[in-house]
Parts: sequence; C-alpha cells; structure tokens
Amino acid sequence: MTHLLHIDSSIQGDQSVSRKLTARAANAWRAAHPGGTVTYRDLGNDPLPHLDDAGGAARMLPPDQHTPAQAASWALTEQVIGEVKRADAVLLGLPLYNFGPPSSVKSWVDYLIAGGLSFDPETGSGLLGGREFIVLASRGGGYGAGTPRHGWDHAEPWLPHGVSMTGLQPRFITAELTLAAANPAMSALVPLAEESLSAAEREIDGLWSKTSVPA
Repeated sequence: MTHLLHIDSSIQGDQSVSRKLTARAANAWRAAHPGGTVTYRDLGNDPLPHLDDAGGAARMLPPDQHTPAQAASWALTEQVIGEVKRADAVLLGLPLYNFGPPSSVKSWVDYLIAGGLSFDPETGSGLLGGREFIVLASRGGGYGAGTPRHGWDHAEPWLPHGVSMTGLQPRFITAELTLAAANPAMSALVPLAEESLSAAEREIDGLWSKTSVPA
C-alpha cells in the first residue's frame, strides 16, 4: 500500500498559501493512489522541541547508555525518521519567514539527521533516498534574479543542503508575491502573484496525473 507523509509548517492558519498548496497536492496524490494512506504532521501547530544538550548527546552515545532525557529525544528522532521511511512521497509546506525557513522546519531537519537511522555513519550514504520529496514553498515577496531582494531567500537554497546527508532530494514548487493582494505598496504586482500561484497549482495538478499506482 502506498503512503504519503504530509507536513505543514505555516503559522498563518487558513490564510496560509503553503497550507493550501500542500492540501491541493495531498488531494492530487490521493486521487492518483486510491486506497493509499496518509500521515499528517503539523509543525506550525505542534512543533518539535528544539534539540538541546540531551538531544545532542543522544546522537553521540549508544542507546543503552542514554539517560531518560536522552532516550526521550532519541525516541522522537526514531518517530520522525520512521514517518519518512514509511512514506513513498513526502509533502512539505515551506513558507519564508524573515528570509529563512520556519524554525519548526529547521528542528524537523535536525531530528532527521541521525547516524544509523537516516545515514550510514561508516559510508556517509543516505538511507532516506528513493522517495519523492515535494516542497511547496511560498514567499510573500519576489526573490528572483533581477529583483531587489534576489538572494535574500535563505529557505529554498538551504533545505537541499540540510537534508543532503539523508539522501532526500527536494523538488520545489513555489508561489511568490503572495502578499501582493494585501499590501497596497505591492498592488501593481497582483497579476504576477496570480500568475505565480496559477503556475504552482498547475505543476501540482500534474505531479501524479499520469502515474496512478494501485494501492
């Protein structure tokens, strides 16, 4: 049976563009995989704790030497990585906050990096490759080449490096200028924002349109 891991991270609730994009993608996946199952994790409403000294030490010691705090952190690591291992496809909503990823996404990535679980510590090879990793990104402004803030997006360039040890390879689908309709100073950019959103939706709709797989 095919399985999807659907992850949101926006703190904007129903106003979130990235949540709308991941929901659209999850619906497209379900349509292409009748009978498939879905695990949902909401990092925006239920964030993982940031790694502390116990969590860091848990990655340096054998499990049979863990303190109770280290064991709890390691158990959460096993849970997070297990969710990815069970999935044939992973959807991640990635809004841009203060020119970087949400801290909750950084924590999720930190929990993914664990020797013996997500990568082989002897060879360095990733253990989570071979599955789709679709990232639905949203940006309030424009950060493309030639714009005043080209290069200010530190979320999309970071993520491939952040998960590189695991073997995951993200494919980005991005909608930008999402604040144009709400910001009078950006009113002239509304047509470009609508075009960007429509392009992202079309790409999402085509993700699995020709690859329906029996569950």
